Amino acid sequence: MDTSQITGLILAGGRGTRMGTVDKGLQMFRSAPMALHVLMRLSPQVGYVMINANQNIAPYEGFGVPVWQDEMQGFAGPLAGLQTGMVHCDTDYLVTAPCDSPFLPADLVERLAAGLEEKNADLAVAVTGAGDTRQAHPVFCLAKTSLLPHLTLYLQEGGRKFDKWYASLNVAEVHFDEEDAFRNINTRDELHQLETD
Repeated sequence: MDTSQITGLILAGGRGTRMGTVDKGLQMFRSAPMALHVLMRLSPQVGYVMINANQNIAPYEGFGVPVWQDEMQGFAGPLAGLQTGMVHCDTDYLVTAPCDSPFLPADLVERLAAGLEEKNADLAVAVTGAGDTRQAHPVFCLAKTSLLPHLTLYLQEGGRKFDKWYASLNVAEVHFDEEDAFRNINTRDELHQLETD
């Protein structure tokens, strides 16, 4: 798969409730907003990048990429962000990463694409750990944009859970050893701890 023909989507559409109802993507981390760290890591891996945000649109637009608000009203979660990305995507594939994951792997897209092609899947999802520590990270996914009608119907019927949405799809689970690369910074304490490490 030609990764230059994949669009990247940074998911920054949440309320940031666990961080005190602040916009997580705009919280400073090592002298730059967290979402900008994600943008810098994701951009070299794809042909195009856009951001899904529902507040503070102007600061996100300052990053120099298109910014789109949810098509659905009411902060409907990351799946609503994925749907919005698919609506505005001009490529056949869309890869997502959350705005609070500044350590995402530099080969995320390449490996998800390889997994998707190998299984001839609709969707590829990052997975870490094994056994009891095994964890899927569905907000790090590569999806065919042709899934838009399927996703829209799921959302219209009240669905919000990522794993329940893709349970009926052909999914490739791509294992990554580097668990810390998928770490989300969810609280101010975590942010402060990482700044001082």
